Amino acid sequence: MNLLELAEAGDVPGVLRALGELTPEQRADHAPALAAHFAALEAQEWRTLAEERRIALSTARLGCQVTPPTAADCILSPGFRAAFSADWMVDVLDLYPAAWQAEVVARIDERATGTVMDGDRYAIIDYLVRVTGCPAPTATTYLNSWIRYWDHSALRTGKRSELPHYGDMARILRDHHCAATFLPLILERPDVQLPPVSVLMELAEEGLLDRAALVHRVLTEMADLHPAHALRNLEALRLTPEEHARTSPERVALLEPLLIRVLQDGTRKEITPHLALLRGLGLSAREQVSFLRDHVAMLDLSLPVAEYGQQVLVALDEAGLLEDDVLAESCERVLARPEKKLVRAQFSWLDRAPRRDPGRAAGVVTGVALAFQHPDIALRERALTVAARHLRAAGEAVLPELRVAAASLGPGLTARAEELFGPPPGDDGTAGRSTEAPPAAPFADVLPAVPVPAPVRPVGAAAEVATEVAAVLADPDAVVSFERALDGLVRHARLDRAILSETLGPVVRREPNLSGLYGQSDLYDVAAAVRGDEPREWHIHLREDQPAFQGPHVVPGGAPAEAMLKARLTEAIDLIEAGTQPFLLALPTDTTGAIDAAVLVERIAELEGLGVVPVPADLGQAVLRVTPAPDGPVRRAAEELRSDAGRLLARWLAEGGLPHQDSTPPDWPVDDPLSAAPGWWRSAHPRSEHDAPLPPLLQSLPPVAAMLVSGRKEKTWPYHTVAAPFWAAQLPHHRDEVAARLPYLPTEFFFPLLVESGGPAGFATHWHIGDQLRRSGGTVVDALLTLAAQGQLDSTLLAGQLQARIRHGLLPVGRAVAGLRAAAETGAWATVWSIVEAVLPALLRGTPVRGAAELLAFATECAGRCGAKGAVPEVDALAAPPASSKTVKNARHLREVLR
Repeated sequence: MNLLELAEAGDVPGVLRALGELTPEQRADHAPALAAHFAALEAQEWRTLAEERRIALSTARLGCQVTPPTAADCILSPGFRAAFSADWMVDVLDLYPAAWQAEVVARIDERATGTVMDGDRYAIIDYLVRVTGCPAPTATTYLNSWIRYWDHSALRTGKRSELPHYGDMARILRDHHCAATFLPLILERPDVQLPPVSVLMELAEEGLLDRAALVHRVLTEMADLHPAHALRNLEALRLTPEEHARTSPERVALLEPLLIRVLQDGTRKEITPHLALLRGLGLSAREQVSFLRDHVAMLDLSLPVAEYGQQVLVALDEAGLLEDDVLAESCERVLARPEKKLVRAQFSWLDRAPRRDPGRAAGVVTGVALAFQHPDIALRERALTVAARHLRAAGEAVLPELRVAAASLGPGLTARAEELFGPPPGDDGTAGRSTEAPPAAPFADVLPAVPVPAPVRPVGAAAEVATEVAAVLADPDAVVSFERALDGLVRHARLDRAILSETLGPVVRREPNLSGLYGQSDLYDVAAAVRGDEPREWHIHLREDQPAFQGPHVVPGGAPAEAMLKARLTEAIDLIEAGTQPFLLALPTDTTGAIDAAVLVERIAELEGLGVVPVPADLGQAVLRVTPAPDGPVRRAAEELRSDAGRLLARWLAEGGLPHQDSTPPDWPVDDPLSAAPGWWRSAHPRSEHDAPLPPLLQSLPPVAAMLVSGRKEKTWPYHTVAAPFWAAQLPHHRDEVAARLPYLPTEFFFPLLVESGGPAGFATHWHIGDQLRRSGGTVVDALLTLAAQGQLDSTLLAGQLQARIRHGLLPVGRAVAGLRAAAETGAWATVWSIVEAVLPALLRGTPVRGAAELLAFATECAGRCGAKGAVPEVDALAAPPASSKTVKNARHLREVLR
């Protein structure tokens, strides 16, 4: 076999034997053929070749380069495939004399370009330098390769199979045969990538590197590194005090870009590395004073950034480099923030300042008075303590300003403030005051107006029907659009089906996504029926045959709301084909889903006049939606109706509609909710715990309508929360029954809509308020305030549920306080106090619950804001012992406010 055939066969030893048997001239003769073969292989996937074949081809090609320039060019060429073949390449180069090998190295030094070469090329050159003793290449490319491939220098030393540990890097570099030449160069050339600083420091300690040059190089390159990497390098330098002072310019140069990034703020994860590097630079106060305004600006940013800015300002102040106006400005920025840790640190700073310079006491006292308005009573008390400590040094000139500020302290701290600062403005404090204070005007809550539902009218034109259908397909929870669209499809298909079909064309081009078993977006199938389109794969009549909707987890027919929805959609499709009923009875007259009784009487009377019998699901839905009417013209008009539908409506109105179904759990202590045991206390599922027969009035409804409120279970009846929005509209006068069937709210925006519906708000509705407080839902405030405005908020019931959750560990006190505070700060302080006052005894009795101090502080604020009076025995008992815990102190504040 010739040389090329041996290479193609992957016979590496055979290629080496053949090369050894050839003269240099004969090897040169094979070069063109091998070059052409390599060129042909360039178009193929080199990596698909077997490893032996790749090594053999590379070995043969290099062996045929008989002059040092061509050998150097071959080794450096981009197409040279030397991977995993350096040992064989060395065998090829050993075919030539040492002088020839040295010339190859020199040529490589001249021609090497780029940042770094691959490890096998480097290993080949390193071997040639070692065995020939020729000068090593000093090009940047080679130096970078020496550092990157520090563990590749063992070629043909008998140690190639050993994998050096990373900790051996300093030793290996030090023992390298060119270390004396290379080590000084890596610090002199900025394009050379440095090894780990810890390795360089080890070499510097052995005297192999100039430590000063190393420190300067590392510091100047830190600006281009990620801050976490830069900090590791800085820590590895282990600067001495003399070096720390000498490198001040380099460290200050790093400060400015870091400050620019920190002032852009970000998440804690994003900003922490930059702050850590700022601290690691160890800058003195004098080095940072030029950047004073940057650190003041940090006080308005996120907590980690504000903490760092505050720490720097404290250091500047303690070094005597901070003016009083900057101290005052820092108080304005920090003392209004909610983060307690930051505010307490500001208090500590202010407390120390007059001790160093008593002349600053006046500014400190007026500055700390800004915290008299802080929402946290413990911080207000701490501010008052700091002000009292330095009041004598501040002088009487600050008292008028402090008296005004003290008005914000709240009732629990007002008496102490008067002792320190004197009576408030307008009160001379004389003994001639009446012993009986005039009665204060009762506090009036600011509650939202009771929502008034907007009217709903039938769709007037086919184009408007298409618009409403598009709205439903875009937002499946759009109940009003669904009802108007469904009625509009039936109504206008009878008037002019062709026009309606044409307008629906653009709307039904894209099928909607599924949500639950059946949803309002299934209106698509009704619109498609108007056009006469073929049923889609997920058509409401075909869906339950799909494998995805079969199995033990799926209730046939769906949840009650879904079953009613499907029945109404099916009826609409049938009516479009038959054209018998000109409109739907169940179209609401307002946005809650309710139907005015007079309107429904008129609709049924119109159908009687046409001789039309309404379809059953439409009739049942309309009756469930009708607003009960008092005895009068509407009920008399209903009694005059003669059809079965008319008689059903007349009976429904006469009996006042369906009575409210209680959602209170069987064991719930109705007379004393505050005695409820700790636990979850889920709402009772109305009519689900027994097999009692349906009331006669409910039996008169079509079964699919009766099931909406019957709640009876046969096996399991999971409720899909995606159906909640249209179930609430299906039962607009029974919000508590709907709430009882919801394990959780489908979206936080649904709860206010449910609360705006009609009917009593019982256990289930209040239960969801507590659940939303647990989940930190933002709209729970709207729901709570709407109930209060409607006169439906039962503070004692809600307090009983809250204490059961809190004592069971299901609701942290802090989260409950945050939600209640959000409601109170809208102006409903008295409403929220009624809840807090009711819940306090259960949470303070015996051993107070965790978080009692925070609850007591909030209770103090509520009571003070609404002027509540009257002792709470559990608060008095907690405040009696001479303890100094935060809980006891806050109990004393509340006791004083309630007196």
